[in-house]
Amino acid sequence: MSGDLRIGVVGVGERAQIAHHVGAAGVGARVTAVADPSADAVGRARAWFGDGVRAFTGHAALAASGAVDAVVVASPDDTHADVAVDLLEAGIAVYVEKPLATTVEDADRVLAAAARTGTPLYVGHNFRRSAVVRLLRDVLARGEIGEVRAVWVRHFVGHGGDYYFRDWHADRRRVNSLLLQKASHDIDVVHLLAGAPTRRVVGMGALSVYGDVARRSDQPPAGLMSDWFSESHWPPRSLTGLAPTVDVEDLSMMLMGLSNGVFGSYAQCHFTPDYWRSYTVIGTEGRVENFGDTAGGVVRVWDRRRSWSHGGDREYPVEGVAAGHADADEETMVEFVRHVAQGEPVELSPVAAREAVAAAALATASLRQGSVPFDVPEPDPAVVAELEARVRRAAPTSAAPGVQ
Repeated sequence: MSGDLRIGVVGVGERAQIAHHVGAAGVGARVTAVADPSADAVGRARAWFGDGVRAFTGHAALAASGAVDAVVVASPDDTHADVAVDLLEAGIAVYVEKPLATTVEDADRVLAAAARTGTPLYVGHNFRRSAVVRLLRDVLARGEIGEVRAVWVRHFVGHGGDYYFRDWHADRRRVNSLLLQKASHDIDVVHLLAGAPTRRVVGMGALSVYGDVARRSDQPPAGLMSDWFSESHWPPRSLTGLAPTVDVEDLSMMLMGLSNGVFGSYAQCHFTPDYWRSYTVIGTEGRVENFGDTAGGVVRVWDRRRSWSHGGDREYPVEGVAAGHADADEETMVEFVRHVAQGEPVELSPVAAREAVAAAALATASLRQGSVPFDVPEPDPAVVAELEARVRRAAPTSAAPGVQ
């Protein structure tokens, strides 16, 4: 494209701040318009992106205005599919915050629209770009643990009460489940590390703590999560101001059988005192595990037979940001913007985002139907071929950083 790239934002909530990174692409991209029915959101958008930002009450009006070349979709999860399809059909490039959709059918509908129209579609699975995941990939690529046979993930969501149980995230009509909304990052990473998507799932879970909290608000809270978040909100059952509807599970687990014979597991808890992810990958010649998932953490490798050994045989430091994933957010946005502006291929296919949604949605169905197993359907091969043609495969780095 010639000239500056005009970026729109649909849904000016907490995650809309990812659009701050559009300028980092170095191609003159800037936010020129937003769509959100809330007057508070429009004021927030102008404070974030400048007084000259045009405001629309809905995405259809934004698309018809001709004011944007690409859009960041950061609206609630249940709107992602309809918004994305409409924008793709209008020829507007789309960056969708994860998850791509809340059902397999909607995810496939978005992929079909992207393939049919040829309009760029990108999904913000930014955790692929995190320093800890890159480091784990490097260990695997160097063959330090042999061939991958299992990937286990434990996710301690210590901020779960404030992050997910005070607003629309607590309502399964809006998110399906937190096993989908929150875990889609990690399911995607399991697929990345194992080299294949999930094809069979079993789920189990319950609303085991926040369902007992009676201190609920009659109305959704005003403002953003950052306005009410506090680490002093402890223990979980002391929380006040929960959302009017709380019916998503706060404790959930799933087992995954991947198409290449690798097995995976994922466990998520929203009432732990600490907040981090633990990945364990087991291979034919060893295993690797992270302790901490941001700067200051480490990745340890065990590749000799022994009894218990906390330190492992090798240790690599995790770099990147000290908390959160701002560095990964920037990398994903830069990749999207350059893809749209200059036609550069992308590393992440939206097909991978669909596979994360499919595994999570069917694991949710399993846990709500007595833990019966479900087979995950494969996406349309013609759609996959069309979308995969736009993707490059980024190789992990080969050097071993900071061996201790």
